[in-house]
Amino acid sequence: MTGRTTRADRLAHPTTRDAVRAVAEAHGACLHPIQLRRINTATGQTDQVLIPCGATLASKCPPCAERAKVLRAAQCAEGWHLDTEPITDPPPPDEVQAMWVEHRAQAQAWRDDAEAAGEDTAELDGLIAELDQEIANSGLRGKADPAHPRPRRHRSTRRRQDAPDLPKRRISPRTIGKTYTAKDGKVFRPSMFLTLTCPSYGRVGEDGTPADPAAYDYTRAARDALHFAALFDRFTQNLRRVLGYDVQYFSTIEPQRRLAPHVHLAMRGTISRAELRQIIAATYHQVWWPSTDEIRFEGDYLPVWYEARGGYLDPATGELLPSWDEALDAIGPDDEPRHVVRLGTKFDAQGVLAGSKDSARCIGYLTKYLTKQLGDCHQPDTDAPREHVERLAAALRYEPCSPTCANWLRYGVQPKNPRPGLVPGACKGKAHRYDHLGYAGRRVWVSRKWSGKTLADHRGDRRAWLTEMLGLPATDPTRYRWEQVQPEDDDYLPSGRRLLRSVADRLQWENAIAEARRRARDALADEISATEEAA
Repeated sequence: MTGRTTRADRLAHPTTRDAVRAVAEAHGACLHPIQLRRINTATGQTDQVLIPCGATLASKCPPCAERAKVLRAAQCAEGWHLDTEPITDPPPPDEVQAMWVEHRAQAQAWRDDAEAAGEDTAELDGLIAELDQEIANSGLRGKADPAHPRPRRHRSTRRRQDAPDLPKRRISPRTIGKTYTAKDGKVFRPSMFLTLTCPSYGRVGEDGTPADPAAYDYTRAARDALHFAALFDRFTQNLRRVLGYDVQYFSTIEPQRRLAPHVHLAMRGTISRAELRQIIAATYHQVWWPSTDEIRFEGDYLPVWYEARGGYLDPATGELLPSWDEALDAIGPDDEPRHVVRLGTKFDAQGVLAGSKDSARCIGYLTKYLTKQLGDCHQPDTDAPREHVERLAAALRYEPCSPTCANWLRYGVQPKNPRPGLVPGACKGKAHRYDHLGYAGRRVWVSRKWSGKTLADHRGDRRAWLTEMLGLPATDPTRYRWEQVQPEDDDYLPSGRRLLRSVADRLQWENAIAEARRRARDALADEISATEEAA
């Protein structure tokens, strides 16, 4: 041992790592870059390329999370105040759909030839009808096999007696809102910013904690959080039925201080407060799941997995527990749903004009907490909020979060698609984690015709702007082949060296952008001077 410090040792030193991370965050460089090998298929040249990890949470990579947040803000801004209909291209057919369409085209050609020859076309008409059905069925990706449908469970479609009826209008295909004309003749097309909440579960203080924890309905709060995504979907359906057009929205989910989820909604077009109040009162979602009123197994007395029958047995009787489908079939037409989710009566609605300060402020509010988990949005700093989180987590522990949740075994029902090793109270679903607070759905909900673009399209627009600004030549994506460098490869870079390379690449981009902006300013100044001299 010579006692000599190597370069790898210096990079691994905690002080050095912290300094490099601080510099990387200051310049917006990814903290966990992914190393790829770019191979030119024409020349065989191989280059090492580092790409950002793409994390959306600041706890994993603050620079990447901030870029994702900025991209969402750009997506929201581009679609909120559109005054023309966005152009949306239909998705391309997959291989199965293309196959059936080709068969359909051939069958149509045969029928046309038979008809021209005066032959009977009845058999070909039947074949064409079957092919049309196959084309329609091929679009049901991931759904049940239409050739072997399960018997439909009949549920009453009548509205609940405690929910008011809503007016129905014929839905127009338009997505943009109405225009209004002021007294001075000025025409404007406002949009709206809405905030919807969950109902009250008990009186709370300024810090969001219950005034009386014993009277606070934690069970209802947990179930509302679990099914909030389905409730929001019902609200958007009712919104479109009442307004009579294909309302487009950009929405984000975050928790209130009392930890109940609520949604911020950028909506294209406007709605009166009276109609909004009516829609909120009429919106509900019924959860038709098996009952959990009776606890059948707990503690050490739990169902036993039986491999031969692919299910769980009652350890006392040896009987196979009812399957998920059998438990659903046992719900009678006169039974009540297990839970009914509703929106709270309190809401906030603001009219917003394009280009106003309110528009930028609302977009910032929509994306404020996107870099955090739900449980990190309001960090408890005293004992009361921490105890509130603990009580909500306790209510969620044995609450079934989905048809596949292990907690169904506690109530004598096999989860959907059962597997060995399931233990009630130990479900690994996101809804049971402290940082999700019972809500396991998407944080951002964007309607399909919001801007006419996907998030990848918006990311491509930003990349195209950058390459055009820097004057970089366009490249053919088919010219390169990409491979991820693995730790066992000889050219694999340790994490410390990758981080330094990430900082260096970021500095190079910053210098190039600064130089491009300087040239643009000089060119604009020269143009202004030439115009003034000509005048």
